Amino acid sequence: MDQNKQKLSGVFAPVVTPFVGDVPDLDALAYDLAQLRKTNLKGFFALGSNGEYKSLTDEERLLVLEVFAQEKGDKIVMVGTGCESTKETIEKSHVAAQMGFDYVSVLPPHYFAKQIDHAALLRHYERIAEAVSVPVLLYNAPQFAGGVQIPPKTVVELSKHPNIAGIKDSSAAGPARFIAEIDPEADFSVLAGSINFFYSSLHIGAAGGVLSLANVLPEACAELYELFTQGQYEQARDLSAGLVRLNQAVSGTWGVAGVKAAMDIVGLRGGRPREPLTPVADEAIAQIRQALIAEGFMVA
Repeated sequence: MDQNKQKLSGVFAPVVTPFVGDVPDLDALAYDLAQLRKTNLKGFFALGSNGEYKSLTDEERLLVLEVFAQEKGDKIVMVGTGCESTKETIEKSHVAAQMGFDYVSVLPPHYFAKQIDHAALLRHYERIAEAVSVPVLLYNAPQFAGGVQIPPKTVVELSKHPNIAGIKDSSAAGPARFIAEIDPEADFSVLAGSINFFYSSLHIGAAGGVLSLANVLPEACAELYELFTQGQYEQARDLSAGLVRLNQAVSGTWGVAGVKAAMDIVGLRGGRPREPLTPVADEAIAQIRQALIAEGFMVA
């Protein structure tokens, strides 16, 4: 198996950034990573949407990355470095590479959304890939990028670049349209960005997934991947169905705040989201707890 396909196969947790008051709780982050490190997750995504990347200052992002550097163990780590300019994205990607992380994940620029077309994206990603020493992952998440999508033709072109290793797709459409177009012989991995289409994506060639629910139930998410790779499709399908239902009660309804609340319920340290996001109300926390119990993931 090609090196990147091997490193990117499996389940990654897009790790949250806990806060105490309005300050990143680095001790809580270290605790969460220490617990997640003991599981069968393949790795972590630092400074993604679940990490509230856009709500952190540059100084805070560095502090968060220092914790990941200390606590990652043998896990593969991808770091969100996408900025509005190619220049700043390259600078942040250099920092991630110098800190020893494995990949940079780059959300497309979107402030000037009407001008961010195929040609602009192609040049943006090629310049980054040629400038940085670690492989680049494309990150297609129009809900976090002002509606900007990375078109399939752009992904196909970029998949040929030797330093572009794959794409994480979190769009509602799912990654099927990318998988269908990319040369299966390329050392390029497609990662599903939601548990909602993770199982179906594996069937059509996805290498793995970056799943918000892996913050809450890392072993169950990793088990789903293992069941699939072992050909135990019926068990995998049943587990997937339960995780999808649970996901709807957690991040599907409440976003990052729901993921953090569910983490608190299972004994991790999710904490509050950073304002203007608000924490989940007590009544909803009770509903999330009941959803976990109903799906058999915790005892009442």
